[in-house]
Amino acid sequence: MVITTSETTKQINYKDILRVLEDNYSVIGPIWLNHQVDWINSNYASYKDHDKFLIIIYLIKKTLDLYSKNSVKLSYDQLYSQDSVEIKKFNVIEVAKNNNIPKESARRKIIELEKMGTIKRNKANIIVDRSTHPSVAPMKSLKRTSRFLSLFSNILVEDKILKYQLSSTHLEKIIKKNYSYIWKFYYEMQISHLLGYKKVFNDLEIFHIYGTCVVNQHLNTKIHSENKNVFKLNRTEFIKSIYLSKKIQGINAMSLSDITGIPRATVVRKLRILLEQKYLKIDNKKHYKLTDSSINRLIPLQSTVLTNLANFSTKIFNLAVL
Repeated sequence: MVITTSETTKQINYKDILRVLEDNYSVIGPIWLNHQVDWINSNYASYKDHDKFLIIIYLIKKTLDLYSKNSVKLSYDQLYSQDSVEIKKFNVIEVAKNNNIPKESARRKIIELEKMGTIKRNKANIIVDRSTHPSVAPMKSLKRTSRFLSLFSNILVEDKILKYQLSSTHLEKIIKKNYSYIWKFYYEMQISHLLGYKKVFNDLEIFHIYGTCVVNQHLNTKIHSENKNVFKLNRTEFIKSIYLSKKIQGINAMSLSDITGIPRATVVRKLRILLEQKYLKIDNKKHYKLTDSSINRLIPLQSTVLTNLANFSTKIFNLAVL
């Protein structure tokens, strides 16, 4: 049901959203992680390279920044009515620095994107051709985000932050109507998350594999938990009481390759690194699971992720209830 102005005039507070995220982590965390894995799998399927996609969304965000700076708000249809977008004053050094990519690697990946037809140079500017890769026009991400926010809104209703659950259809309309404004924040959030994990793991493929292990463990936690109140645990309680249960089954290299789309030989090589750095452990069935130390090491970064997610969600919920 759509909330009208007469039904609620109070702006939703970001701190309330963050509190609900923290307090209901065992419910919201797995849903958001599934969203992220679907997102990163889709990106990898398009480019077979995380840094290439990082470059593309960084370039598009620069355009969205320019719209925002000039108080221009475009709908999804307005923005994607043309197949290409031109980014002014393109600079390889800037792209490399802001995406934590060595300059020569950034230059090489940009050349590869040119060969793929995804980007084209126009003197000092660069043109992103969205027609070559549908993922650049992120309709699937938009729908996934709308579904996640709809489920989240139901929890906010229980916590009396919202009066009614917001449907995914309504939220999708809100995002599409305010697309250039909202997706600027979406890309800022996602770029921040990718760069944060890249700093920890030094490689986004390693993070992709580790993140898939995290999602597998979340799903198995739900199946094997003996705690009837699992769905009402905050993040700390969730980790302490069930996340590290010995009953939870790990995941093998072949399954990781199938899910991520990363070649099996690469997965095996990256898994060795994760084992050496004690992010993962392996059992006698060659199933990989998270280690206690890896979870503790990532808590500060996960806190940043939740903060960013709360910030992003608050902006959309406040638009949705006006």
